[in-house]
Amino acid sequence: MSDYFSQLEEAMASAPSFDGMPARLVHLTNANGMSVSLMDIGATWLSCVLPVKGKPREVLLRSPDMCEHMKQGAYFGSIVGRYANRIAKGQFTIGDHTYQVGVNNGSNSLHGGLIGFDKRRWVIESQQHNRAIFVLHSADGDQGYPGNLDIKVCYTLTDDNALHIDYYAEADQITPVNLTNHAYFNLAGENSDAKSIDHCLHMDADRYLPTSDDLIPTGELRAVAGTSFDFTQSKVIGRDFLSDDDQNMAGGYDHAFIFADGKNDGKETVVTLISPSKDVVMKVKTTKPAIQFYSGNFLAETPGASRLYQRYDGLALETQYFPDGPNHPEWGKNNGLLNCGEHYQHQTTYLFEF
Repeated sequence: MSDYFSQLEEAMASAPSFDGMPARLVHLTNANGMSVSLMDIGATWLSCVLPVKGKPREVLLRSPDMCEHMKQGAYFGSIVGRYANRIAKGQFTIGDHTYQVGVNNGSNSLHGGLIGFDKRRWVIESQQHNRAIFVLHSADGDQGYPGNLDIKVCYTLTDDNALHIDYYAEADQITPVNLTNHAYFNLAGENSDAKSIDHCLHMDADRYLPTSDDLIPTGELRAVAGTSFDFTQSKVIGRDFLSDDDQNMAGGYDHAFIFADGKNDGKETVVTLISPSKDVVMKVKTTKPAIQFYSGNFLAETPGASRLYQRYDGLALETQYFPDGPNHPEWGKNNGLLNCGEHYQHQTTYLFEF
């Protein structure tokens, strides 16, 4: 494994990053030979290697080197924020003040704006063989967002092959906060020919958010029953792929799915992803109310670790509040507004069986 870690270090930490300095990497291991590699740039989940039948298998997509990492728009493995997903026109109103944040996805703001948390150097507060803690300060006015925000993200790798990602944040005034990890998974292997749509997926989600053609939610919470968005029974992702207008607008799945009531307690499995050959299973648990399932629709010609990635070479499962939440007060606590003095605390777990 040390050879692989050295390759990662050479690829990602030998050239300057966004701030002109090289990245720092942290490698976590467990008793079973599983490893997770992290990077201070973006507090990024860079690598996840599973010993499948005695052979190491990388199941995360990533850039081949830091130069390409800085160019890519896929957000490979990064913590995104201040507000993950899209905000319509980059605008929202709190009280009597309308805020304009950075627009970087057509006419909308995506994953925090032009210089989101994915492009920042986080401070490695502590590290052990199985845990690393990253912290970041986002100043009042950062990318147009109100309030000073202090964030902590803790990655913990356990001996039952689970990666816990714990998120903490506090602000000194009310502000949108929606933190997630943007890892892309291919459980058949990063260098395999398998596609995202070849995997089997189960989600304990009874509703989803339809979108307009710019992928901003319409505001409707639509039942999945009887639609191609029904993953309440495990199915091959490709079975109902591109079979309706909602998918065709997005080039596949790129939608928020809302978990059934009471399921997002952080202890119950809400999502199960199975590799095409059924030799790896990934289970997701979370305290967030929704998950953005993205089938890799815009990956074409993106430089990757093993090759140029193409559409559907990996998929993302991003636990989060509702997209464009700050513009939907009717969604209540799911709209992603953090009050002054309130503690933002969430956990998402990715558990691997192999």
